[in-house]
Amino acid sequence: MIRRRSASLLALAVLLSGCNFAPDYAPPPAAEAPAYKEESGWKTAVPADAAPRGEWWDRFGDQRLNALEARLDQSSPTLQQALAAHDQAMAAAGITEAEQYPSAGYQADAERLQKSRNIATQFHPNLYNDYLGQLNLSWEVDVWGRVRNAVAAAQDRAQASAADLAAVKLSLESDLAASYLSLQGLDALQDLLDRTVKDDEEALAYTTRRHDGGVAAQVDVDQAEAQLATARTQDTDNKLQRAQLEHAIAILVGEAPANFSLPPKPLEGTPPLVAAGLPSSLLERRPDIAAAERRMAAANADVGQARAAYFPVFDLGAFIGLEAARTNTLFQSPAKTWAFGPSAAGPLLDFGRTDYLVDQAHAAFAQTVASYRQTVLSAYKDVEDNLVALHRLQEEAGTQDAAVDATKRALDQAETRYKGGIATYLEVITAQNAYLVAQSTAIDIRTRRMTSAVRLIQALGGGWEGLSQTAAR
Repeated sequence: MIRRRSASLLALAVLLSGCNFAPDYAPPPAAEAPAYKEESGWKTAVPADAAPRGEWWDRFGDQRLNALEARLDQSSPTLQQALAAHDQAMAAAGITEAEQYPSAGYQADAERLQKSRNIATQFHPNLYNDYLGQLNLSWEVDVWGRVRNAVAAAQDRAQASAADLAAVKLSLESDLAASYLSLQGLDALQDLLDRTVKDDEEALAYTTRRHDGGVAAQVDVDQAEAQLATARTQDTDNKLQRAQLEHAIAILVGEAPANFSLPPKPLEGTPPLVAAGLPSSLLERRPDIAAAERRMAAANADVGQARAAYFPVFDLGAFIGLEAARTNTLFQSPAKTWAFGPSAAGPLLDFGRTDYLVDQAHAAFAQTVASYRQTVLSAYKDVEDNLVALHRLQEEAGTQDAAVDATKRALDQAETRYKGGIATYLEVITAQNAYLVAQSTAIDIRTRRMTSAVRLIQALGGGWEGLSQTAAR
């Protein structure tokens, strides 16, 4: 009879366990565009945030950069922190998942007891020993979906933490690549400044000889000295910036700055081809968007968990054991003790506490929806910003090359006119400064083009394997 009742209880529990008070979940609509301003095309988005992004930095063709990126993956403390946070989220999900299943435990007691003499009888003395050993079993029958929603929320948050880890990794990789390319830009500028200092030293010596020969005035010598001092100041300041950027790279790869150095290597070449793809692919690839969406799903499950608090919690409990007053009778048949049965506990009067918990869960879900939409908007902005940067900087590179050529011709003419006694040295200095500024600007544009390519890759969520090559050239 007991077995039949137990079977009926279990059947009823299984039947009722289909209840779930979580709202039906679907990612809410976010901002959409048929194409980027600089690109075209659209397709329906499907989840792909876990797609391999590859070693995208290979496209820059620099073995030293490749080696640094490999060191970052192995040694970055920031990446190790993110990995530890992900491991914690996975463990938390495992802890919550364990609540779905029955729990078993044991208990052992050996006590000397004294009861009140007022209740002692011949059969229940007031002073006695009590030896107990038993196995316990308990299981919450998840009638209203409380446990299932808790598990779903924990799993969604674990997936969000995996996306967070991917976002941190991508951010560090991008920061390293951008810093490294910026360092090469400073190396190119250093090479220019070193040559400028050498040229100014020769110009000062030449002007001094002219002054000593009575051809040039003292003001020409003073101007040449000032020009040389200014060039040396710029040269030294650039070395300062390079040293600090080298220190930043050392920290990224988990190395003490004192033990890390990168020999100078001037920046060369142009950015690799980067495909922006379709706007929908951005929703598939960006790990921060994936993390925001998973947190939204977790908050939706939290609503179901909060709603379940209106209803009683059903538990099935059982134990079997042995209990006796003397150890020599503990393992005899009369010492056997057991129990089995359901229990229920629920709210009766909580002065609106459960209502507030449900309201809080709804508000938290609304917050994650707004955060998701903002993340999508920010992602579109990141892509558009770097697309337009690559395209406009390509135009600037062409016009700046023309400016470099023009200022070089102007400098050649000024030097010829000065040597011929037609122009003052001030004209030469003005032409030199214009030529230096033009070359420095050209180097800056080249550096910005390379770092914009890195930031575009980051904005797109990583590598671009499988996408058509349609963007910056």
